[in-house]
Amino acid sequence: QVQLVESGGGLVQPEGSLRLSCAASRNIFSNYAMGWYRQTPGRQRSLVAAITTTGITHYADSVKGRFTISRDDAKNTVYLQMDSLKPEDTAVYYCNLPSHITGGTPRLSSWGQGTLVTRS
Repeated sequence: QVQLVESGGGLVQPEGSLRLSCAASRNIFSNYAMGWYRQTPGRQRSLVAAITTTGITHYADSVKGRFTISRDDAKNTVYLQMDSLKPEDTAVYYCNLPSHITGGTPRLSSWGQGTLVTRS
């Protein structure tokens, strides 16, 4: 079973930045699109950014122009650069493999522990 480990979250000041990382326990990234999701209490987890194996990216409208997703297949890692953070970006962030770059059922049924991002 592949394990995903998210890191990089924290408390950030208005208009601050964070860089999230997600590492996989084994080499799976190179064959699939990767995505970052976020979840707030009482709401469903939603896809905010995704990147294909060829580097094509897709973003939710709420984060376009502020977030940048990237991947390093050699390190089995996907990143999310978050700039100009807003209060509504406060959430727990997770990574997974979306079945489609715009969403769909994630390929992995198990999720990591996530990383909490809090905009003060």
